[in-house]
Amino acid sequence: MIALLVGLVLLLFAVYSVLPVPWSMQWWPDVMAFLKGGIPVAALLIGLIALFVGFADIKDKMEAKKEEREAQEAEAAEAPGSAGSST
Repeated sequence: MIALLVGLVLLLFAVYSVLPVPWSMQWWPDVMAFLKGGIPVAALLIGLIALFVGFADIKDKMEAKKEEREAQEAEAAEAPGSAGSST
């Protein structure tokens, strides 16, 4: 309940602070300046995170292929021995 009230108060404050009426704070130009400066920084951070995730994905795929290849080699090495012991 407290979170709902805090969210409502903050939402109302945000709307009040950017309204272009004389009795409000009229922060809209400042908000736009912040967004103009923040969007490139956010794009940079999101791009870096995407790069790290992409590299980790490639690394995981390479490791999975290596483990699959090792499992197939182990099966191939065990196959002749297990066929002879079962008869």
